[in-house]
Amino acid sequence: MGPYEYLALLAACLLITAPLEIVLGVRVYRQARRLGLTLLCTGVVFVAWDLLGAVLGHWDYHPQRISGIHILGLPLEEYLFFLVVPICAILAFEAVRTTIDDVGAWLRRRVGRR
Repeated sequence: MGPYEYLALLAACLLITAPLEIVLGVRVYRQARRLGLTLLCTGVVFVAWDLLGAVLGHWDYHPQRISGIHILGLPLEEYLFFLVVPICAILAFEAVRTTIDDVGAWLRRRVGRR
């Protein structure tokens, strides 16, 4: 895959979790302000952490696996990571919560009939 491997992985993460919005109706994307604030809070902290780690030489990025676009010393993919992964995590969390709520409601209906 070469220089687009990291981007392809991020795209796959989004493609795998995107149906949760439609199939289970988790409404993550419909709450854009809430999602944006969540991403901002986590993104600022983790981008700062990443920048510090890169500047101090604790880690770097394989040049053959990234696009080569750098912003403030970090590859574009790293910034996208801090958007995509939290979105996927929130979608998964809301999917589990929605499913548990649905199962709970179903069980209450079943038990209530007796």
